Formats: sequence, structure tokens, C-alpha cells
Amino acid sequence: MMRHRKAPGVDPRIAPEQGVSRDGQPLSYNRAPAVELAPWIGRIYITKVLAPADYTLSCGLFNDVACLRVQLAGAWQADTADGPLIAGRSALLFGPQTHRMPIRVTGSFISIGVTVRPGACTALKGPRLTQILDRAVPTGLAGLDENAVLARFAPDGSPEDWACALEDLFRERIAATGAREPDPLTVQFEELAFRSPAMTIAEAARACGVERRRLERTVQRDFGVTPKQVFRRARALDMASQLRGVADRAEAEDIMLRYYDESHLIHEFIQLFGMAPRQFVEAPQPLLTLTLESRQARRLEELDRIAPGAVRPWEVPQD
Repeated sequence: MMRHRKAPGVDPRIAPEQGVSRDGQPLSYNRAPAVELAPWIGRIYITKVLAPADYTLSCGLFNDVACLRVQLAGAWQADTADGPLIAGRSALLFGPQTHRMPIRVTGSFISIGVTVRPGACTALKGPRLTQILDRAVPTGLAGLDENAVLARFAPDGSPEDWACALEDLFRERIAATGAREPDPLTVQFEELAFRSPAMTIAEAARACGVERRRLERTVQRDFGVTPKQVFRRARALDMASQLRGVADRAEAEDIMLRYYDESHLIHEFIQLFGMAPRQFVEAPQPLLTLTLESRQARRLEELDRIAPGAVRPWEVPQD
């Protein structure tokens, strides 16, 4: 099943300022948050891409968690559950996605974002995740004024300057809401989704030491979808990361074995990504690859397979 690895397609018209992977895939500046923010924040990323002014990049996004996205430059459009959303410089809260969200961006762009860990949106007085699945909503629904958010990011700032500004924003929100840390059961289930998304829900409940019904209620509240959907999506995102060359190749065999056979893989990919795996590899997927790479870096760090800040398996070591 997918034994012969093929180099994933690359779009030569865009130039990511943070470099590329061994396979030429675009990379962002992304890192773990400050230790005291880790219960609420999953990952911080900054993407700067140069492209011809008249070039429109058609791609997609697929996030398994809510994400605060700040667009500092670039004209973009997203096909959300509420219909087409057209914007330029903006700050929006994206809900978790149940499938690939088509995105189009014209010209060069700068995107800054932070992923919100499961359970943290509720703790920070944000909207219910079940109400924002596959949507992008005003930051006001999370208690954050859009203009005030945008004002934090100087146009000539460095990626680390912007990352620190995001951390300060969340420090203030945590202090203002008195946010509790997410439910330990939610944290435990997220770790299972990273480590073993092929297990059954009954096995997951036993691993978490709770009744299945309690696990299902908690996951629905804090992930916005059912435990089965969380695992199915996690399998697909790990497989997609392997296909795009932004994953640990040492895991490739184990990740493929999460699918019964190639027809199972093809069926799931078409449902979640809107295309078969072969097409997914051949077509350039720069925006989606950036999302996958950031998630995979966090996953490997959370599972203690790489140290925070260490060279990732898909990166070219710097001299």
C-alpha cells in the first residue's frame, strides 16, 4: 500500500521566507508556546510567503483544533460552512475542521496564528466548538477586539516579535477570564490521538480509566466532534503529513498500517481531503503542508520524540 514514495508536488511561483523541507515543501516559523501557556496553546506559527502580485494560490487548510489567525498581508478567500469568506488584513477565530477547507490567496502574504488546545476555548470564554466547526468567526466571540488584536503586530516586526505578541495576548486573556486548565481527560485523549489513533473508542475509554459515555461527552464538548471523528481525522492528518514529506519517515509503515488496505485509505482521503492520495501527492499543497508541518512538529514534541527547537526529521540541518 503506497510503498513507492514519490516526491510531493511543489509550486515554483511561491517563495516561503522560512525555507523549505528536504523535499522542497514550504516551512513556517513555528514553535511551542512559553511553558506557562502550554495548557491553553498548542502551537504558534508565522508564515511569510512571496508570490507574484497577480498570482492566486488555490489550496486548503485542515486544522484539528481551533486557531486564531491574523492575516497581516494578502487578499484571501475561504470556503467555510457559512459560505465564501473574503478578507484582507484581518483577525479571525477558525473552528476545528472536519474536512479540508478550500483557500485562495492572491499575491504575497503574511499569516500569524496560534492553535488553541482542546478544552481551552471553553476555559477562555470563547464559543462552543460545536458551533464553529468549519467556520471562521469574529474574534469578538472570543472576547478579543479585532482592531486591538491587529494593532499588536508591527508590520516590520520579526517572526519572534509576533510570536511574543501572541503570547502576551493570551496571557492577558487568561488573566482576564481566570481560565482553568483543560480537563485532564481531554489532555489524555489528545495524547492518545497523537500516539494511537487506530485504537477503538472502547480501548480509549479503558486507557483513560473512564466509562465510554463520559469520554464521549467530554470529547464532544472539548474537540467539537465525536471521539471516532477525532481518531479518524488524526489518522488522515498523519498520513497526509507522510505524503507531503513533513513527517518522520521512520513512522511511515506504522501510519500506513492504520488503514485496512489501500481502498480504505483512498475512501477516507476523498471524504476528508476531496481528492485521492495520488492526487494529493502530485498537486502542490503549500498552505496545507504548512499546517501539517506545524501540527507534526507539535505532535513529535508532545510525544517526546524530538526536543523543542531541535531539527525536525524533514528539515535540512543548518551548518
